[in-house]
Amino acid sequence: MFSPTSKITTAQATIIITIIIINYMLAAGVLTLPRTVTEQTQSPDGWISVLLGGVLAVIAGMIIVKLSQQYPQETFYEYSRHIVGKWLGHLISIVFITYFLALGAFEVRVMSEIVDFFLLEGTPSWAIIMTVLWIGLYSITQGLDPIARLFEMIFPITVIIFLTIALMSLGIFEINNLRPVLGDGIMPVLRGVKTTNLSFTCSEIMFILVAFMKKPKNAVKAVVIGTGVVTSFYMITLIMVIGALSVEGVVTRTWPGLDLMRSFEIPGLIFERFESFLLVIWIMQLFATFIITFYAASLGVSQVFKKKPLSCMFGLLPVIYILSCMPKNENDVFILGDTVSHIALYIFGALPILLLVISKWRKRGEK
Repeated sequence: MFSPTSKITTAQATIIITIIIINYMLAAGVLTLPRTVTEQTQSPDGWISVLLGGVLAVIAGMIIVKLSQQYPQETFYEYSRHIVGKWLGHLISIVFITYFLALGAFEVRVMSEIVDFFLLEGTPSWAIIMTVLWIGLYSITQGLDPIARLFEMIFPITVIIFLTIALMSLGIFEINNLRPVLGDGIMPVLRGVKTTNLSFTCSEIMFILVAFMKKPKNAVKAVVIGTGVVTSFYMITLIMVIGALSVEGVVTRTWPGLDLMRSFEIPGLIFERFESFLLVIWIMQLFATFIITFYAASLGVSQVFKKKPLSCMFGLLPVIYILSCMPKNENDVFILGDTVSHIALYIFGALPILLLVISKWRKRGEK
């Protein structure tokens, strides 16, 4: 189930890995990124911050891939002990597991907040969270291949609905809301880059996925294409939201992406309001991010502590539930997201470079 010897061997293996990366990244960011970036920049130049964040994510992903390619057929949980020793390697692996659990809990809680606010008002959070957790558990019990098949179904639906809604919103788009470009200089743009961390958390999943690839050399291509697609999604979202709602309108809304969908309608069609479509597809995206993080955490516990995979899945279920219930309100949820974002910045920023240098030094010493 968790063995990297069961490779993704189809002719479209690179495409499948790319789709996994895209679905892993496309989560709460589309709904919240316009507000968080605009709050930092206080200008319409947030799309530049998103572009720079995407470039940094590609660079980080390439470093992680190069490190993982040094140890084919092994995940980070296995090869980390070859680089820094057994105990330190296990300690770093536990940090990774904690990160994946926190990110998964955040996605589940955001899903719960959205469902409660827009779809099932008054439904207890615990009921929504427990339903998602059990469905997620069922989805990962057979390993990575069924997850990849699920993502292959979700991705085209996401693209079609997203582009359709983006085109329909052109009717209320005002180009002057995006001007002037760099009117306040470059510093607000650089401040906005930091807020894109959570939306571009994708590179770390390559610590695991490379081990499942029959041709690990194609992993760089998957990272570049996957991150490029997601960057395009985020830039289009930010441009359309600011163009329609203005900078002042974006910063006062919790879910500006959904508010954009609610601000226009096309009379005469069967469906005159389109936010429901965006809600449905992004609930699917949140679920996709959750199950891959759940899988990554379970894989880590199984390989670090030498436990049966199914036992690890059931054991982590209450942990994710407790983490997702810890935020008391919506503000606490966003604080959890910021915390996860900062952890990702520190862990996956400098650590892969350091490990890559140590790995090459060790290999040179062995030769």
